[in-house]
Amino acid sequence: MDKTELKARLEFRRAALQKLREAYLELVSGNVKSYALPDRQLTRLDLPALAQEIAKTEKQIDGLAAQLAGGSARRAFGILPRDW
Repeated sequence: MDKTELKARLEFRRAALQKLREAYLELVSGNVKSYALPDRQLTRLDLPALAQEIAKTEKQIDGLAAQLAGGSARRAFGILPRDW
């Protein structure tokens, strides 16, 4: 993937993250009972799912930024201890 595509994806994710954060803050503050994004309607009951989506988008941004900086996206792995 070339740098132009990485930059475009990074900017797209940053714009999406900004909208998600705005929705979260409006719902948490109690100023509104529901918040409309272009593809859905959110209420206070959606806050946990919205928080997870924000965290997921932040991880995607971190991965894209790392790739753009010349590194590789971080990958999680687990170690399973064995008792022989």
